[in-house]
Amino acid sequence: MAFQPSDHIKTILKNLPMKPGVYLMKDERGEIIYVGKAKKLRNRVRSYFNASAENSLKTIHLRGNIRDIDFIVEENEIKALILEETLIKRYKPRFNISLKDDKRYPYIRISWHMPYPKVETTRRIIQDGSRYFGPYVAMWAVQNTLQTLRKAFPYLTCDRDITGNDARACLFYDIKLCNAPCIGAVNNAQYRAMIAELMSVLSGKSEPVVARLEQEMNAAAEALNFEHAAAIRDQLKAIEYITRQHKAVSADFTDRDVIAIARDDGETMVQILFIRNGKLIGSDSRALDGTEDETDGRILEAFIQRFYSSAAEVPAEVVLPQNIEETRIIERWLRDKRHGKRVTITVPQRGDKRGLVEVAQENAREALHMMRAQWEADAHKQETALSQLQEALSLPKPPNRIECYDISTTQGTAIVASRVLFEKGVPKKSEYRKFNIRTVSHSGSDDYQSMREALTRRFNRWKQAYDDPTPIEPGGDDKDETWRLLPDLLMVDGGKGQLGIAVEVLHEFDLTNRVPVVSLAKQFEEIYRPGDPTPLILPRRSDALYLVQRIRDEAHRFAITSHRARRQKLGMVSQLEAIPGVGPAKRKALLKAFGNSIGAIRSASVDQIAAVPGINHKLAETIKEMV
Repeated sequence: MAFQPSDHIKTILKNLPMKPGVYLMKDERGEIIYVGKAKKLRNRVRSYFNASAENSLKTIHLRGNIRDIDFIVEENEIKALILEETLIKRYKPRFNISLKDDKRYPYIRISWHMPYPKVETTRRIIQDGSRYFGPYVAMWAVQNTLQTLRKAFPYLTCDRDITGNDARACLFYDIKLCNAPCIGAVNNAQYRAMIAELMSVLSGKSEPVVARLEQEMNAAAEALNFEHAAAIRDQLKAIEYITRQHKAVSADFTDRDVIAIARDDGETMVQILFIRNGKLIGSDSRALDGTEDETDGRILEAFIQRFYSSAAEVPAEVVLPQNIEETRIIERWLRDKRHGKRVTITVPQRGDKRGLVEVAQENAREALHMMRAQWEADAHKQETALSQLQEALSLPKPPNRIECYDISTTQGTAIVASRVLFEKGVPKKSEYRKFNIRTVSHSGSDDYQSMREALTRRFNRWKQAYDDPTPIEPGGDDKDETWRLLPDLLMVDGGKGQLGIAVEVLHEFDLTNRVPVVSLAKQFEEIYRPGDPTPLILPRRSDALYLVQRIRDEAHRFAITSHRARRQKLGMVSQLEAIPGVGPAKRKALLKAFGNSIGAIRSASVDQIAAVPGINHKLAETIKEMV
């Protein structure tokens, strides 16, 4: 059955303008759940409600929550993109792709516009005439770099008004970490020449500096001025250390970022290689939320928008593993952020750039694997998370056994409830279970009734397992032990309504005082508890929040995977049911013979189909014609 939007939504869809702009989709509470941009608002917004949207479960879930749509007309696509980013930052809609950690990278800032430039660290670039070098992945990397550089280029760190007439220099002059322009030990031209060489080293252009210093060192040694020669030698060692950290990866001295992604089980990791002046100066990985059912191209496009909207600088080139749909628009947007300087998005097919993309992809895969492995191997983090969760929810003991339930459906069909289980903070996939919902009418979706059925069946099995030591389903996958153990914490996906259903089910089984329950709303940023209308917000960087987010993501992934498998199975069954002469037994035999694949049946010959038990040659010809 085709999806039918409400009359209110139909009116909006009919009257949307054929102009560029931004659209804001809202749920029943009036909260913005998705922000998007469009070249033509009418075409883009209507596409969510067309038959083509049936291929995306994320779109199906999104439109099932839409109760209103606002829009803002813009002059062109660039302004629409800028407004989209502004609104996403403000409202953080739960269906948009987002960075899990929206951090700023540190840079080295040199105030070249001042008579005696300072060398400082910063996370923000201001167009005041200063020169910036970076980005660095962490502040400790910046501090290490500056600590080494200062041995070669003893720059100012004090706040003195430099006149050259001070009576005494500070301690840093005595330990050779400042060349003391304050007392006239060097003049303005000499000091600025030193800072210029420091900037050359940071830019990867250290060869002329090294050549001059080596010549000066050799001259000092020939003049038997060994102390001065040793000081220059130490300077050269410091410069060598800095340049050794930066690996040359291209000969064209271009500033570029190389971006690639890795995906697995609903989690997405993006890797960025920072190349400045042809040298790799650092790399970083960033985890993303909201990427379920999105294409790699769409994820890359969204990441570029999220990342560079708050980045301190934009390079001349962004290298990607594949094309993105709105390349030209994003290039123009990046050019504006680079103050009119050209930015090119490229997708190399061979050569050094393609090699860099492959390096980034490999690093993304390793980062994703490491993120999971570190969490699962770090017992201390898991204990901390469970302890924080126990304290935040006022639980009698740490929730070592957590069950989380999620509902996945397509317009009331193929409804599946998932249960994932985390034991001591780690997913226990052998105890994941799914429930094919039977009591909800296919004419419409009722998530509340679906959740009620899933929880009722779960605790019925608990009761049976508790009362009867025999297996609940002989020969099946479900063993009674997984149902006999009650959770230390029951989580349900949704807001207050779903929480109310869970409380009612627990009451029916006299488990209200034995099983703590919460509901998770707005991507689990809000946690609702029975009897408390005020949602709980866990600290942003707490281990407890990370654990809850992992449980949420896993429940959602498992629900969607189970739902997709059931939809495909129902689709195969309905196709075979439409063939005259194919009843339940023959349908089952066909699916068994061809690995539950309509494609395999379609590709098979008439003789191969006729070889299936119960299928004669004439029926095989009919099947071949109709699948």
